[in-house]
Amino acid sequence: MMDFAAMPQAKPTATMLYLICGKIAAGKSTFAKQLSEPSKTVLISEDVWLASVYPGQITSLEEYARCSGLLRSVMAPHIVGLLQAGVSVVLDFPSNTLATRAWARELIEKAGVAHELHYLDVADALCKARLHARNASGEHPFETTETQFDLFSRYFVAPQESEGFHIIHHQITE
Repeated sequence: MMDFAAMPQAKPTATMLYLICGKIAAGKSTFAKQLSEPSKTVLISEDVWLASVYPGQITSLEEYARCSGLLRSVMAPHIVGLLQAGVSVVLDFPSNTLATRAWARELIEKAGVAHELHYLDVADALCKARLHARNASGEHPFETTETQFDLFSRYFVAPQESEGFHIIHHQITE
């Protein structure tokens, strides 16, 4: 289990949108929960919403992309509204591609808030080991195979400074 408590984090002084980037089983949801602990901070989890709204329907990358896109479009005004009301938001939505980060950029601009993009940089072998443990626990809403991990990882694009995000890079080795 990761201990994110030792990792430096900004103290929320203003309304903030927290974004998280990392491959499957990198620890995004665990980290998101810790980021959401301060008062006036709401955690919104894509996996929880997708599992509830589309039970049993997400069986392929294409279905994930379709359902995730629909969820993002319906959630965007709600997220902007929370931010504009002074509530910080932790998005446990993977900011793993240029397109998903462009969506997040629109939220930031519409809401006019500060942001942090936390990049959880974890080696594939460690992610796969965590994935096996997560699947065995049965606590995650989705069970992911190594083949699916490899497929989704092909679309992963690490964030770059040129995208204009405030990136906080976490190199995780255990």
